[in-house]
Amino acid sequence: MSRVAVVTDSCASIPESLLEQLGIHIVAYYIHRGQEVLRDLVTIQRDEFLRWMPGASNLPTTASPGPGDYYQMYQNLLAQGIDQIMSIHMTSRGSGAFQAASVASAMLMEQNPSARVEVLDTQNVSLCQGWIVIEAARSALAGASLGSISAQVRRMIPITHMIQTADTLKYLYLGGRIGMAKRLVGSLLNIRPLIGMKDGLIVALGQAHSRLQAYTEMVDYVQAVVGQGRVKIAYVHAGAQEEAQKLKKMVEDNLNVAESLIAELSPALAVHTGPGTIGLCFYPIEGKLA
Repeated sequence: MSRVAVVTDSCASIPESLLEQLGIHIVAYYIHRGQEVLRDLVTIQRDEFLRWMPGASNLPTTASPGPGDYYQMYQNLLAQGIDQIMSIHMTSRGSGAFQAASVASAMLMEQNPSARVEVLDTQNVSLCQGWIVIEAARSALAGASLGSISAQVRRMIPITHMIQTADTLKYLYLGGRIGMAKRLVGSLLNIRPLIGMKDGLIVALGQAHSRLQAYTEMVDYVQAVVGQGRVKIAYVHAGAQEEAQKLKKMVEDNLNVAESLIAELSPALAVHTGPGTIGLCFYPIEGKLA
């Protein structure tokens, strides 16, 4: 058993096979759909949610786990004999997860002085958060200390990037998560917005007239960031597996991809992006992070 447990939330959207393989511990977000209170990837799954979403008259709302949810997770780990915990979360400028986990960690360490919980804000979302979690979990399995894993996470945060496109920004706009990309909301229906993250906020990265053009611009964006170097990439989507495969081929025909995976967004993220979203979450490999 690893000396360090890695905890994150369901919005990291890490494929279940990797969660199990790497021993990553997940705390579920909440989705409020009318009078229903659903737990992300626990009481609502991706396919069911995406089938329901296009015909919905009202957009569901989401809520991060509360301090009690994280405290329970940390307590469960303590009960298993693990008192070193790395807790990794999406941008604190778009969710209360980081703050809730920080409260829970302070409570736990006050009551259990031998325990140590480090809570980190990735300033990003989706599989950008997910990549950081994956690499932290790999290091934990290899026997790395909590301090070493923390340093690794901090190095990855500024070099992990997202770019994605969607058929519409309606869902982000209605959910209040539009960040600094508001200027794209009024785009014509045949314009596909390209968005990313900067300093923990959603920002506009451009716009395209077709999916093909959007994918080409995504490839160009990754090339501009990584140059001739190697890169790890996650192709993320919401109910668009075939499109993710198309994008994967375009990327891997043009870039030196050391590792890739395809992942579908969790329902709590799909609420804000809408069905049909396609994106990339990637980071260039440095020797110390490979």
